[in-house]
Parts: sequence; structure tokens; C-alpha cells
Amino acid sequence: MKALNRIALATTIAIGSMGSLATQAQAADTTQTAKANAAAQAAQRAVASQFVAANDGTPLYVKDWGPKNGQVVVFSHGWPLSSDSWESQMQFLAERGYRVIAHDRRGHGRSGQVWANNTMDQYADDLDAVLTALNVKNATLVGFSTGGGEVARYIGRHGTARVAKAVLVGAITPIMGQTETNPQGVPTAVFDTLRKASLDNRAQLYKDIASGPFFGFNRQGAKVSTGQIDSFYNQGMQASSKGTYDSIAAFFYSDFREDLKKFNIPTLVIHGADDQIVPIETTGRATAKLVKGARLIEYANGPHGITDTHKDRLNQDLLDFVRQ
Repeated sequence: MKALNRIALATTIAIGSMGSLATQAQAADTTQTAKANAAAQAAQRAVASQFVAANDGTPLYVKDWGPKNGQVVVFSHGWPLSSDSWESQMQFLAERGYRVIAHDRRGHGRSGQVWANNTMDQYADDLDAVLTALNVKNATLVGFSTGGGEVARYIGRHGTARVAKAVLVGAITPIMGQTETNPQGVPTAVFDTLRKASLDNRAQLYKDIASGPFFGFNRQGAKVSTGQIDSFYNQGMQASSKGTYDSIAAFFYSDFREDLKKFNIPTLVIHGADDQIVPIETTGRATAKLVKGARLIEYANGPHGITDTHKDRLNQDLLDFVRQ
């Protein structure tokens, strides 16, 4: 009888121990699940922090580098590129204490590839959404090529309450394409060729632009960089075919003459004198004449892509301007 009692007691203890172990295992599982959920939520927040919602809900990818209390410089990129095209300027300024911000234009880079609203007005409103979301004030806006048009249209539509200075680099302002009121602009045949090439084989189009006129690699004696060609190509192919196609019309025919008249801030215009994409005579020089008090810097023999080919000089010119 005593033996049976000892067996029963041992069995009870064993069952109790098993129950305790099961409870401990369940608790451990619960803890691990909670940690996994917390990690997943943190990852989602980290991803979300890289995006700003446009006024139509389109997600806009944003880089925000440097000290958050630093003087702000905001960059708008060219077609068909992304914010990556500004990496040299952004790193240079961030290392010198500036807060630098750039977003991928809708339909480009890592931003949403929407079907509609790929227009200059919407690009400007998207820039406003970024500045508003990040509570940017007293900023220097820097726009390259199509991005220069974006900056001009932003000021035309939203004013300069958040803006201290502006820089237009190889910009498409005041108007790039040939029209009745801009007879010296780039011929319509170029526009038609670009759009057709974008539909036929945009991959080859980007290769041709990058290996030729964009960086001036088609000029005699030019030192060709396959890395720069590949970077241009990769950024272009990351973009939406529809977005980049629509953008050709946006950068070719948008008229910024009225926008430029609203500039009431110090403005620097920088342009390559040998720009084969956006000819300086009807853009950079004309822009400098339209913006009251604007200063024009011409890079002798500079191609369109001076953000790469002349990056050291451009970096210093930007630094000198924002320091003034």
C-alpha cells in the first residue's frame, strides 16, 4: 500500500512538473512571439519613415541625411533618375553639418508608380508634401534639369515661406521646348523622337543618352566612365515606363516664365556651357535674366550631367552659396 502511495505521489509530481514545463514553454513562446511582433512593427515603422504621402496618397521615397538641427538643403533630381543622382552633393554637405533631403519623384526610383498625375504641377505639390511632412523651414532648394522646373513650379504654386534660397542646375527653365512663344527652344522633332524611343526601347534610350550627350562622352577627347553610364541606366530602369514617358511632356513643354517672376529669394543659376540636352542659351542664360538678382555661373565645356562630371566644383559652389 505504501509502495502504491509512493508511486501515486511520484506520478503527481511528474505530472505537475510537466504542467509547469508546458506553462513555461507557452510563456517562452508568447515572449518570443511578442518580440517577433515588436521587431516586425519596428521594421514597418522604419520602412514607413522613409516615405511621405503625396496629396493623392502616392508614397514618395525620401532621404533625410545629416544632423536634424542643421541648415536644410533640399534636392530635386532630373529625368529619368532618382535621389541617388545627388549622392555626391548630399554626402559632401551632410559631412559639413547640413541636413540634406531628397525624394524620388513619383514614377521614379522607389516612389509609387502611379498611372496618372505625372505632371509638373503634381511634382511641385509632391515637393510641398515632403517639405510639410518634415516641417522644413528656411531651406535652400536645389533642382537639376527637370528638378529645376519642379523647384520653379513649387515657388510659383506654394511661395517661399519655407524657402531661403534657390539653385537651378542645368534646369529646363524658363521653357525647354520650341513653341510659338519660344521659337528658339529645342525642336518638337526631338520631343517626338524621345517619346518614340521611350516606347520602342527605353533601355537602349537610356544607354544612348548616358554614353553620349548627357555626360559629354560623345565629345572628342572625353574620358568615358562606364560607371556613370551604368548608374544612369540603372536609375532610369528602376523608374516606371509610364511615369518617365509622361515626364518627357512635363519637362519639355512646361512654361515656367510666370513662376520665375515670383522668385523673391537669392537665386543661383549653374549651367554647363556645352550642355547638349538643355542648351544654355535658351535656358540657363534666359533664366538668369528673368529672376531678379540671380547670379549665373557657367561651367566652360560643361555637359548636362555636371552633378557628376564637375561634382567637386559644384559641391564647392553649393557650399559657398548656402554659407552666404
